[in-house]
Amino acid sequence: MERYICIHGHFYQPPRENPWLEAVEIQDSAYPYHDWNERITAECYAPNATSRILDRKGRINSIVNNYARISFDFGPTLLTWLEVKAPEVYTAILEADRLGCATFAGHGPAMAQAYNHMILPLAETRDKRTQIIWGIEDFVHRFGRAPEGMWLPETAVDLESLDIMADLGIRFTILAPHQAERIRQSEEEDWIDASGQRIDPSRAYRIKLPSGRELALFFYDGPISRAVAFEKILNHGEDFAHRLLEGFSDERTWPQIVHIATDGESYGHHHPHGDMALAYALEYLTANNLARITTYGEYLAMHPPVCEVEIFEHTSWSCMHGLERWRGDCGCNSGGRTGWNQGWRTPLRQALDLLRDALAPAFELKARELFTSPWQARDAYIHVILDRSQDSLARFLDAQAQRPLNSEEKTMALNLMELQRHAMLMYTSCGWFFDDISGIETVQIIQYAGRVLQLAQDALGNAPQQQFLEVLEQAHSNLTYWHDGRLVFERGVQPAMLDLAKVCAHYAMSSLFEEYDNPARIFSYCIERLDYHRSDAGRAKLAIGRAIVRSDITLESRAFIFCALHFGVHNLTAGVQPTAMDFGALVEELTAPFNRGDITQTLRLLDEHFGPEIYDLRTLFRDEQRKIISTILEGSLVNAEALYRQIYDLNAPFMRFLKDLGQPAPHPLYYAAEYVLNANLKRSIEVEHLGSETVKGYLAEAGLQGIALNAQTLEIVLRRRIERLAQDLLEHPDDLERLRELKAGVELIAALPFEVNLQNIQNACFAIMQGYYLALRPRQDQDDLAREWVTCFEAVCRCIAIALPVDENQD
Repeated sequence: MERYICIHGHFYQPPRENPWLEAVEIQDSAYPYHDWNERITAECYAPNATSRILDRKGRINSIVNNYARISFDFGPTLLTWLEVKAPEVYTAILEADRLGCATFAGHGPAMAQAYNHMILPLAETRDKRTQIIWGIEDFVHRFGRAPEGMWLPETAVDLESLDIMADLGIRFTILAPHQAERIRQSEEEDWIDASGQRIDPSRAYRIKLPSGRELALFFYDGPISRAVAFEKILNHGEDFAHRLLEGFSDERTWPQIVHIATDGESYGHHHPHGDMALAYALEYLTANNLARITTYGEYLAMHPPVCEVEIFEHTSWSCMHGLERWRGDCGCNSGGRTGWNQGWRTPLRQALDLLRDALAPAFELKARELFTSPWQARDAYIHVILDRSQDSLARFLDAQAQRPLNSEEKTMALNLMELQRHAMLMYTSCGWFFDDISGIETVQIIQYAGRVLQLAQDALGNAPQQQFLEVLEQAHSNLTYWHDGRLVFERGVQPAMLDLAKVCAHYAMSSLFEEYDNPARIFSYCIERLDYHRSDAGRAKLAIGRAIVRSDITLESRAFIFCALHFGVHNLTAGVQPTAMDFGALVEELTAPFNRGDITQTLRLLDEHFGPEIYDLRTLFRDEQRKIISTILEGSLVNAEALYRQIYDLNAPFMRFLKDLGQPAPHPLYYAAEYVLNANLKRSIEVEHLGSETVKGYLAEAGLQGIALNAQTLEIVLRRRIERLAQDLLEHPDDLERLRELKAGVELIAALPFEVNLQNIQNACFAIMQGYYLALRPRQDQDDLAREWVTCFEAVCRCIAIALPVDENQD
């Protein structure tokens, strides 16, 4: 009997981009990473692209791309981020589908996903259609082929969504077993009750849709999927493989498929090293000929569905109450905090529905002035989102606009399309999934709503902000500080809202601390500097200039005159005005008091010319704000370090003496030593040879005095230094001196009291081993340099647990 196994990973993160910057800003909760996308990429998405299979001694025997051997879907908005921020991972995902197509008879492992994880059964028909179209077009753009399957966000299902998918060429989707209602073998036979997860998951089913179309449905194995997500079977790859095999039954007479579906983040983020369990399980199953690994598309082509199924509509995989998690206080939550409720979910959805419904007629009326069909234009706008070039925009307008548009009309057209894009992004499912309206995922979708309000005001001349806030006010937070949704909007959204003047103010203030190209790129804006006058008086700085600020998204542009003044520590201020004043006279008037040290008069004049809208350090975009604060504090930190160093130098011998006596050092002395030794180590790791006695000496001193090392900071600094060495060696493998320092670096890692993430270092060295090392090794008996290189490289591999051919022969 034929036995097939298919493992599906649903890889998804909510869009986290600031709606005005089109970039993810720093998220402190993800430390030591910049943001949660970066953190989860390091813990899951990257490891699955280069997963390890270990030998019996725990050494790396091979490195595999898991994505090429499973079924997977990636959120389009996540792939957009990966393409820019983690291109090597993004490339590996696309390559996996190409490899999978070759392995699985043309049926690649990648599936499409509805665009921004909107709960489709709760959406309007045209939003469902656009979400599905955008998901398909995004898939085609990236993978170069039409998708066979599509993942429904949260597997939330209704017949209309399935019908639209079938109409657009989708052949199958995956549902949870409890979403099946009844089945039958043929139209002549009676229906059999399949409720209560009684459906047999080992085959495909077909569902007849209201239009007469059909779609294939797979119902994943619930118990095994739950075991992967919650029961720690990813602790051991062989256990995982055997648990999958338990899904087969000798009583079945058809070619069985055991298939599971979980969040892809199970394989690494939720379960550390889960990617390795997945890699080993697949290898174990294949090597022992226990089952055939397949994809849904391949299985469906070989074994079309015979049985018909009907489903429970308005159900999902993550809410036992159907869809209530995304519209009501059903009791489903993630935190288990006593006394909390999610009553805020209903008014939040009502507020967004009010906004959507109020703006749709006005949008359609205005858009008809520019587009032949406004909603068809929205469906096609995905091509502009995927490619913001002028050529792409021209193709879109040629196809959708009623006539050639001038520059102002192009901006209006883009404003209208962006309004609709954000009106869909504000329904991203994670906004309702967690415990409180003040959570970062919920604030994110309210930010999208804020962007909708701003675009509506600009494009339509009216936005129902007051009505929106009145409904949002009924969404009560569980936290006193936030109180309700209106306060969340006022505290969490309004400060983030941007216009071109605010972008100019950011440019003005940050230009005092860094040199910009001209034109400058700041996130999704272009700033063309027309004039710039800079004056410095000690630590005080003054900049006055003229610039044109343009949005790369809507092409809206305006010219401004700006003035920025920094006069000590956090005292940073700026003013921005349209270019109506005499620039030359302004420069003369403001620089005169500044040059004579009269900051008070300079401030008075700045306020006089640019008030009442004056910007300060809080206006800066978050990443730049951190950078400038660090620059401002640099002098103070240097002074603080000098004081700590003086205390430490005077008292180090005494602290050693106390250590010998078994007495703790006084807190002030300990803190001084901790600060100085960590600073010394960080600086040495950054600039000195990694095998130097200096680095070893600082480590020894810290150990001698019992000083805690700043493991997170030192790990990042050391890892990045050694990763650069390994990557450089991969590009120039004959560089013996670089290899020697790499060896010193990995030996240093082995001596540290904390772990260092070796993934990228191992990847580079494994590639070198398979290439340059294997080619050079036969020459070592005749070539002294070759022998030294091989000996040094083998020592590196042994330090980082890579199995070598010479070791295998000795085992």
